[in-house]
Amino acid sequence: MCLAIPAEVTKLLPDEMAIVSIDGVSKEISVALIEDLAVGDYVIIHVGYALTKIDPEEARRTLELLRELSTEGQGAAS
Repeated sequence: MCLAIPAEVTKLLPDEMAIVSIDGVSKEISVALIEDLAVGDYVIIHVGYALTKIDPEEARRTLELLRELSTEGQGAAS
């Protein structure tokens, strides 16, 4: 199964790289596939690459759904 996750761009780096925040966790990714990227933009990432920009509200809703699924999964294991 493949999963692409929304992340907020927190810092642009040289060589088409950036630091993103995934629900508070920082990760360095490639942004070579995205044009006109700015700090504060949200992107969908998969295996270390930003695939596309995403609307900030859509990113927040998706992250909230992932949190809910994680919480429900923990309850089922108990």
